[in-house]
Amino acid sequence: MSAIDNLLAPIPLPSVMRVRQSFERPVVKDIAAEISRSVDLCGALDGVPGGMRVAVTAGSRGISNIPLILKTVVRKLKDAGCEPFLFPAMGSHGGATAEGQRRMLEDMGITEDSVGAPIMSSMDTVVVGTAPNGRDVYMDKFASEADAVVVVNRVKPHVAYRGAYESGLMKMITIGMGKQKGADSAHRLGFGQMAENVPAYAKVVMAKKNILFAVGILENAYHETAEIRVLKAPEIEPVEPGMLERAWQLYPKLFFAELDVLILDEIGKDISGTGFDTNILGRYHTPYASGGPSIKRIGVLDITDKSHGNGNGLGILDFTTRRAFDKFDFEQSYPNSLTSTVPASVKVPMVLKNDLQCVQAAIKTCNADDQSEIKLVRIKNTVSLDVIEVSGNLSQYVNEHPNLEPLCEPYEFSFDAHGNLF
Repeated sequence: MSAIDNLLAPIPLPSVMRVRQSFERPVVKDIAAEISRSVDLCGALDGVPGGMRVAVTAGSRGISNIPLILKTVVRKLKDAGCEPFLFPAMGSHGGATAEGQRRMLEDMGITEDSVGAPIMSSMDTVVVGTAPNGRDVYMDKFASEADAVVVVNRVKPHVAYRGAYESGLMKMITIGMGKQKGADSAHRLGFGQMAENVPAYAKVVMAKKNILFAVGILENAYHETAEIRVLKAPEIEPVEPGMLERAWQLYPKLFFAELDVLILDEIGKDISGTGFDTNILGRYHTPYASGGPSIKRIGVLDITDKSHGNGNGLGILDFTTRRAFDKFDFEQSYPNSLTSTVPASVKVPMVLKNDLQCVQAAIKTCNADDQSEIKLVRIKNTVSLDVIEVSGNLSQYVNEHPNLEPLCEPYEFSFDAHGNLF
């Protein structure tokens, strides 16, 4: 046995129980019909000349039902006589390469066949204007050459800063549509300036280019489509802050204010820009965001396959496994961190040989007086929070909480022959 084995072998593991968390759950039952109705109601396509080439944004986030949403937008444009195409609007994601961004779309089910329109992927940009801070404002070259643009994105809280416009339509216009150069320009002075830069850069684009309409999406805590808003260009700026407020109301959370240990099965770029939602875990890589639970130690066990080795987020956590570390690809991870100017998220935490030792290391270092009584929670990722595992000593708290429901009696963690959790 190694020195690490000897140090961790005696560390006891708590029994755990499955618990259901309940959240507000509005759902759009017929997404295609809702988009079609909303486009017609707002008159976004009234009087649009036939043959207009329209670029439609396709982002990198794992938005629920996004292939159907994009397919419906494409169909509405075609019905109006337009010639739509999609373009990856994801800043520096996908390793900041055209092929990497196209591959990210394919992994989310966004293909030319699934949406019914060509996908034109390039990292080439043009300068469309100058922001108030004197920096260039960029836009995807293909989108810039189109007659109009349709912006599609989910509106939700950002993981690194607070403002009236966080992750949403204005950010998609500024950073998604700006590709790597646009993201780099907006991030140049750090996240402390993002609350100002996102709307300022977006307004430059909207003044110079024809934004036909935008589709704003809200999701509930179950990662389901909760609301859809179709907005004409002049409505985007005044309406989006209210959508962000509603997004906070629907936001998932852990109903535990303090924990000793949290075990996260996976992180990935398909889950969040930082691999996990920092707002949910209360762990941030900048000083410009705060909130969430207080958790002493967090261990992550794996990186999703859809992340293609992008390990953003590892550096904000405390422990990981050799399995996750072996997937960590510098070429996929570093471009995003260099562009955002935040190196903390791609640092390497302590690497343990398997899941068992990752859990034990978190327990050993959480400074609990009685390690057998630590308060532990295990989740799959920060999107899947409806059913979680909690340590048995939290059973009374669970029984008394209106949003928590025990699903079974406490049981022991189960590991395979390699020390990894089933």
